[in-house]
Amino acid sequence: MTADVHRGQYEPVDLLLPSRDPFYDEPADVAALAPGEIIRCRQVELKDYWASQHRTDAWQLLYRSSDLRGVAGVAATTVVLPRRRAGAGHFQLLSFQCAIDAVTSQSFPSYALRKGARSGHTIAPFEFLVVRRALAKGWAVSIPDHEGMLGAWGAPREPGYRTLDGIRAALAFTDHGLSHDTPVGLWGYSGGGMATSWAAEMAPEYAPELRLVGAVLGSPVGDMASALLRLNGTLHAGLPVMVIAGLSRVYPQLDEVIRQHATESGRRHLDEIAEMPTLHAVRRFRNHDIDRYLDIPLADVLAEREIVEMMTDVQLGMRRPEIPLLVVQSVRDPIIAVADVDRLVGRYREQGVPVTYVRDQLSEHLSLLPLSGPMAVSWLANRLAGHPGADRTVTTLAGQPSPAWALRQLTRRLRGSAASG
Repeated sequence: MTADVHRGQYEPVDLLLPSRDPFYDEPADVAALAPGEIIRCRQVELKDYWASQHRTDAWQLLYRSSDLRGVAGVAATTVVLPRRRAGAGHFQLLSFQCAIDAVTSQSFPSYALRKGARSGHTIAPFEFLVVRRALAKGWAVSIPDHEGMLGAWGAPREPGYRTLDGIRAALAFTDHGLSHDTPVGLWGYSGGGMATSWAAEMAPEYAPELRLVGAVLGSPVGDMASALLRLNGTLHAGLPVMVIAGLSRVYPQLDEVIRQHATESGRRHLDEIAEMPTLHAVRRFRNHDIDRYLDIPLADVLAEREIVEMMTDVQLGMRRPEIPLLVVQSVRDPIIAVADVDRLVGRYREQGVPVTYVRDQLSEHLSLLPLSGPMAVSWLANRLAGHPGADRTVTTLAGQPSPAWALRQLTRRLRGSAASG
């Protein structure tokens, strides 16, 4: 299929959501295309958390991919090129998986990162501050809509398929000079860390031709059922509600359980949250107890045979990645339990995967991504340079490998604040 390329500036008067934008329309013959084959592309302008315009070339590629059951569909990735190339004039590629953490297409990076998008309640623009570190290294960056068009947050396998197919599309795109043997690193945090985990796990069987060199898994969801119970009724209770809304789109057995046990208001809330961007949903449903919207406790729902089978299907760590991993997790994380990540790391190590596991003592969930950014970029740079990964567990403070160094810096900042006050 010949790609429909829009050259120059692409800035429509009204920026349409992906669910309404004809750019994302699926062709009738999508199943006949190869995974990662480009369907159409366009040049776009991007912004970040501070709504600034970037002096980088950015293209969006729509390509063929697969859902969790292998059914063909479309997905999009945003490919951002740095102002200068790394190394000896050759591009290296990073695939960065954002924490979409929502069902609505308003939270998809291909929309949320664009100039003119209404993305104040989404996470991707904030994460682009970290992506800029990779661009400063001279790396090209692919940022896939790893939830696909359905927004099935929490679904297994398909985030990996869409990430890997996004890499295939980025390498095949002729306007930026990436070659098929370009070394590729993976990186994601929280919901993006989960997607990155799936990409690392599915790559050996789904995309063995890709030259993947390493993956950074920031605070991945080590145990979905545990996370649902842990977050229910807390400040972050909107997250498990959104996961349920997302998974119900791809698991008929969950949709049936919802019809059987959810109250009318519970079903209405699921419909509402499916239209909300991430931060809006978290604020709207803070401290909500899912038990209030069920005729049996949530724990009993999760214990039903069909739901146990579903939770087993979404479990990470059951397949062996063939690349070294850097796993970063806050010990004090109120959202993702460190014990769940400990067990995920254990499952990878039992399969012989080299894992550098960083357990940070000072940060929490929201702060660890920017604090660990320099370490993640340095680790990826070593993998892209061909250096092997290590297998070790490291304790850090605020993302710094030397606790003494971090304490000195923290003390200086506290003293400076006291003096200025």
